Amino acid sequence: MNELSKITAEHLRRCAIVYVRQSSTTQVEHNRESTARQYELAERAARLGWRRDQVKVIDEDLGISGSGLSERTGFARMTAEVGLGQVGIVLGLKSRDWRAIMLIGTVCSIYVA
Repeated sequence: MNELSKITAEHLRRCAIVYVRQSSTTQVEHNRESTARQYELAERAARLGWRRDQVKVIDEDLGISGSGLSERTGFARMTAEVGLGQVGIVLGLKSRDWRAIMLIGTVCSIYVA
């Protein structure tokens, strides 16, 4: 089963979120290719069927650690939108973040890529 066959019309009625983040300002400065690849995930959402005006890029957490000691407003906003059933797909999450979104997303029927 390929990715396109997993995406339903219901997914496509909702927005797509691309979550862009590096854990430190040093990573942001020195890992520019990684950041660029994360921004390119917006194009992947378009290839998967989302209109460009449906794709939201959340990048305000660039340079903020996910250790729990810092508030990540972008992650909080994304989690809220997923919980409200407004999101059809989330692209760009890292391992620990996946678990939180998957728990909420299972209830809200989102596709996490």
